[in-house]
Amino acid sequence: MEKKPSKAFEIALSAVSCAIATVFLSLGSLNPVLLATGYIVGCFALMLPLSKGFILGDVLCYIASGLLACIFCGFAFAWRLLPFFVFFGLHPLVNFLQKKYGWNKIVCFLVKAVWFDAAMYLCWRFVFDMNVAVDWINEYIIPVIIVGGTLFFAVYDYMIFMCQRSVDVVVRRIGR
Repeated sequence: MEKKPSKAFEIALSAVSCAIATVFLSLGSLNPVLLATGYIVGCFALMLPLSKGFILGDVLCYIASGLLACIFCGFAFAWRLLPFFVFFGLHPLVNFLQKKYGWNKIVCFLVKAVWFDAAMYLCWRFVFDMNVAVDWINEYIIPVIIVGGTLFFAVYDYMIFMCQRSVDVVVRRIGR
């Protein structure tokens, strides 16, 4: 019988997760080259509390890391965190809930793909403010995001599930 982790362990694991996510989100907000890396590492960091089933710890970490990153970048570049707030920060939690409750994989994939495509469209319009010199991209951005975004998301979602497994194994070694 596995011993239930203590509240102190939940707080410590969530704090480490929050610190990692905050650092990388702040760096990504301040340096456009590191922006995508900040989203992905922030997403990975939020997997730490979920590896032990700490849903509340994950939600609080998501909120705190986003707010702290906004504070550290002086709110000047806080708009760059929109993709984290609308998708990347919540995606690990949704995957955890899907796995925990055994929700239909196909329905979940379709809902998450639409969610991802909508988040990418928001990024295109409001974060990156893309006005590409190639007119057809601006004209056909919605079909490009739907087709390309959905294909990318299929690989991304699978990889995030695999990464969560790896995080689960690493955190299980801590022994609490």
